[in-house]
Amino acid sequence: MRAHEWLWPVLRVTAASYVGLALLLYWRQSRYIYHPSRSLTSTPATAGLKYEEVNVRAADGVPIHGWYVPVEEPAPTVLLCHGNAGNIWRRIDALWMFHEMGFNVCCFDYRGYGKSGGAPTEEGTYQDAAAVWEWLVSARGVAPERIVVHGESLGGAVAAWLAENRAPAGLVLESTFTSLPDMAAKLYPFLPVRWLCRFRYNTLERMKAIRCPVLVAHGREDEMIPFVFGQRLFAAAREPKEFYELRGSHNTGREESGRGYEAVLRGFITRSAGGK
Repeated sequence: MRAHEWLWPVLRVTAASYVGLALLLYWRQSRYIYHPSRSLTSTPATAGLKYEEVNVRAADGVPIHGWYVPVEEPAPTVLLCHGNAGNIWRRIDALWMFHEMGFNVCCFDYRGYGKSGGAPTEEGTYQDAAAVWEWLVSARGVAPERIVVHGESLGGAVAAWLAENRAPAGLVLESTFTSLPDMAAKLYPFLPVRWLCRFRYNTLERMKAIRCPVLVAHGREDEMIPFVFGQRLFAAAREPKEFYELRGSHNTGREESGRGYEAVLRGFITRSAGGK
């Protein structure tokens, strides 16, 4: 058999496979981004925390659920935007940590997660965060200058949107990417993912418009979101800004960084939101 007689069929199969993979990524990309869980197996009460159920509706009418853990004395409030997997019950340790620091803390589930309705979309996650922000300001009477927005991983992109479109006291970006196309290019360098990506979550672009103090926390050992992404976010942020290098992997950075990181968080929140 001559070379061209077997080469062209191989090339056709390879090209078809490449196009098929690209189309699969395009149409199913939301499944690669969001990994929600509906089951809430614990509540803050499991950890001995008194809490309130948060039930609000986003601007498009989708019901959003969350938890609010208050402290007895007047204090800043942390609005926590979690990552792309699980739901709020997996963030009870974060609720406990901020509560122990002496802060009010509120965590919510995006649409499609936990008890929240609907299905997740980029615009939807922004609307969900905005709805919980309005609940804190209107229903709870919390002044915006007493709210620090904290985002972890994908939640950092949601928190950055909120910081750009509202006026919080401060913004914490923990293990956050620069943009979703940047993440896709890292994961699929052999595909034209920047053209294929229907989701943006462009945290880097938002940094120049965010005027509140910013704390960026990222780890060199983060195996999911490169350390350089955190460095780029920090470089793009306005002053005043701080950077903290986490220890451990993407999902263990806060735990492995321990008291050192907790002290930095406490100081940043207190300085930004005025303390008690």
